[in-house]
Amino acid sequence: MTSQKNKKTIVNTHFPIVGIGASAGGLAAFEAFFSGMPIDTTPNMAFVLVQHLAPEHTSILADLIQKYTPMHVFEVKDGITVQPNCVYIIPPGVDMALLNGTLQLLEPSQPHGRRLPIDFFFRSLAQDQHERAIGIILTGTGSDGTQGIRAIKKEGGMVIVQDPTSAEYDGMPRSAVATGLVDYELSPSEMSTQLIAYATHALGNFHSSLPPEKKKERESSLKKIFILLRSQTGHDFSQYKPSTIYRRVERRMVVHKIEMIDQYVKYLQQIPDEIEALFRDLLIGVTKFFRDPEAFMMLKETIIPKLFKGKPAGSTIRIWSSGCSTGEEAYSIAILMYEHLEETKQRYAVQVFATDIDANAIATARAGIYPASIATYVSEERLARFFTVEANGSTYRIHKNIRNMVIFSEHDLIKDPPFSKLDFIICRNLMIYMNAELQKRLIPLFHYALNPNGTLFLGSSESIGEFSDLFSTLDLKSKLYRRNDHISNSNRKAHNPFSLPINTMHTTPPDGNIKSAVPVKLPLRELTEQALLQQIAPSGALINEVGDILYLHGRTGMYLELPSGESSTNNILLMAREGLRRDLTIALHNAVSTKEIVRSLGLKIQTNGHFTIVNLTIRPVVTGSSTIVQEYLYLVILEEVSLLDSEQAKQGALRAIAESDTPDANAHLYIAALKQELLSKEEYIKIAKEKMESANKKLKSSNEQMQAVNEELQSTNEELETSKEELQSTNEELSTVNTELQTKVADLSQANNDMNNLLAGTGVGTVFVDHQLRILRFTPEARAIINLIPGDEGRSVAHLVSNLVGYNHMVSDVQAVLDTLVPKEVDVQTTAGKWYAMHIFPYRTLDNVIEGAVLTFVDITEISQTREELKKANEGLRLAVVVRDAHDAITVQDLNGRILAWNPGAVRMYGWSETEALAINTRERIPQELREEALKKVHQLSLAEVLEPYRTQRITKN
Repeated sequence: MTSQKNKKTIVNTHFPIVGIGASAGGLAAFEAFFSGMPIDTTPNMAFVLVQHLAPEHTSILADLIQKYTPMHVFEVKDGITVQPNCVYIIPPGVDMALLNGTLQLLEPSQPHGRRLPIDFFFRSLAQDQHERAIGIILTGTGSDGTQGIRAIKKEGGMVIVQDPTSAEYDGMPRSAVATGLVDYELSPSEMSTQLIAYATHALGNFHSSLPPEKKKERESSLKKIFILLRSQTGHDFSQYKPSTIYRRVERRMVVHKIEMIDQYVKYLQQIPDEIEALFRDLLIGVTKFFRDPEAFMMLKETIIPKLFKGKPAGSTIRIWSSGCSTGEEAYSIAILMYEHLEETKQRYAVQVFATDIDANAIATARAGIYPASIATYVSEERLARFFTVEANGSTYRIHKNIRNMVIFSEHDLIKDPPFSKLDFIICRNLMIYMNAELQKRLIPLFHYALNPNGTLFLGSSESIGEFSDLFSTLDLKSKLYRRNDHISNSNRKAHNPFSLPINTMHTTPPDGNIKSAVPVKLPLRELTEQALLQQIAPSGALINEVGDILYLHGRTGMYLELPSGESSTNNILLMAREGLRRDLTIALHNAVSTKEIVRSLGLKIQTNGHFTIVNLTIRPVVTGSSTIVQEYLYLVILEEVSLLDSEQAKQGALRAIAESDTPDANAHLYIAALKQELLSKEEYIKIAKEKMESANKKLKSSNEQMQAVNEELQSTNEELETSKEELQSTNEELSTVNTELQTKVADLSQANNDMNNLLAGTGVGTVFVDHQLRILRFTPEARAIINLIPGDEGRSVAHLVSNLVGYNHMVSDVQAVLDTLVPKEVDVQTTAGKWYAMHIFPYRTLDNVIEGAVLTFVDITEISQTREELKKANEGLRLAVVVRDAHDAITVQDLNGRILAWNPGAVRMYGWSETEALAINTRERIPQELREEALKKVHQLSLAEVLEPYRTQRITKN
């Protein structure tokens, strides 16, 4: 990260550079923008135009722009230095980048249809100019520029987008606006005024030096801003790096033309929406698919296979992507996991928990829709396998099988419990914004969340710092680390994120915990009786090493009593009467430590107002027969002795001292007794102290364990909430799908009604059959043709009796069409005398699959009748032609002798023209003597008699 001091130097000696992106149709927007831009801008600025141009296109954009602005306009040459008050235009067929204030031209790495030159330039502009970078998106299709403005905003720059309603093509503006990172939405003619005002305030405010007294005021104002952010958003930014926070605050101040930070605090208090805007600016996450390809290749080849090592088939691999932003890295990990499962043919469940505090980013990640610019980072093979192109053609949607592997959730890494029992954590480029104290909290937290040998993946500028005992380095360049399990208890306690010993988590209780009592089947009575026979005693108790009574023998009420209050204890140390408890505690401790018989003589036990003198013996009893592992119980023997015996023992001791040569025997005896009693009490106090310390340790351990369990429960609850949220999201998706299905059902019902009405309206009889010639459905017009009723659906065509005359091979014709896929057409007649044109053709689905056949019957009765009439007319016409062309005389007359036809041969033979002949009756052309015979012949013809050829005469004109 560049230091503040270096950035001050750059800002004070350089000018802002404005990158402008548009599609090939953006000339009108360019004209409106530059028409309002004066030549002497204050402060000076340079403009770089990046337009979508075909590689073979000769650009005349420089000449066109020169008409709209008095500034110098250049088509970029490789290595040209950017100067203020100049306009630079990208040449066709190249990618362009900015480096140290110079424009560099590069050969495109992508084909023309997939190039994103605006994104490419904007990213270099942001990296080179930082907060002085300004990006403008004008009219255009697609989503080029969307990723570029993310980079500009990350570096503290400013973004202006053409108001989509004023854009000729609104694809690029709307895609940019959808990121939520746009500072201004303006028409091109309004941009110049806002741009000059912003640049003036930016150069006047960015990193201006402050006197020492003002720095303290700034820190105080920043704390107030943190309070306002925490109050409204619930997130605490006080442990983020102040330089990063202040840079974003400065940028918001410039946007609103606010000079002093205390004024901005008041503005935040008055305008709650500005708190949300500042919150979004603080959360700008620059991410992409497979960021840092070498590191992801290391993951694919080395790390991911190890995640499955030792895992039983069917188990779950748990991964946490913390600070996932819009989800690209989480999906990248899921894609690698899916590829590994496919390659190895293994069956495992994979859960990728992807979390971020930015609700808008999580919503984008859940939708799984990304701009076409991802093609720059995702290979064509992966695009085809794991993404689908949306209907608009400019966005990709993540495939369902990858989406189902990822669970997105809002999660604050600072205050929310972590996920647990993870195999892999990816947290890249998040800790670089946090101060050292917060980073020291996160690394132990990641250690706690990971399973043994789990893997941590950090960003290129991040490391585990001083926690080398918690993690070992797998690949320093790729920032891959493995969880260590063999660390000292002191280090565990020092590094525990919950201020608890980490070994209390997921572990069994410590060894100091009380062991369970002797198994039920152990012959306690026999053991007790055998021990008592060895040491004859009227009263005794069999206990374990901590004093729990397992068996009582004899009358022990004189020595033991139940404590007052509610208690179910059976511990002999708590039940011992006054005078027995101290010595019993000391004796039991010694017996447990040495496994030898311990005796204490002459104890005065107070019982109901008087004292009883007893000798105490504790004898270890071996309960197991194995010589390798032996378990011990302890027999407490209380033997009452008479007062006389006790006094005699004392007197004997006194006489022994008196008979000695030591003077002041009584004094020495008294002092020795006091010393013995003092030593006894000191030992008792020591034992009590040890027991108290042991009890405290157990309580502390139990408390820590309970806290760890509580954290586990909180983590589990978080996962359950995440699962609930995912279920709600899935339910919403199902509701959406259900709504779509209901809409489709309604559309299908409407289409079905339309189709039925269409078929009924055409009057065409139609029958649908399947491969087995079973009737699927038919139209009402088909009923009269082949005797169909509604119950015939599902019956074979071969079982039906049709009304067709002379046509009995319908079944064979349909089968032939199904076999050959060649349509067939036959004219058929019904018993009612109607004619139909029957067409048989295959039934094809939209996927070109044959699912049966379709029979249609078109009524052609009128056509058939017309055809017959035309046939007859054609026959008469042909006869007329023959008559006309014949050499012989041919005439036609009716039974009354009127001439109806007179051909040219008759004209030649008789001399009368056709007109003259039609006016003459045939009787006038028959000689008088033959007239009676000729009329007789005519009468025979009227009776339909066939006459033999005969000779006759006719009168001619001449």
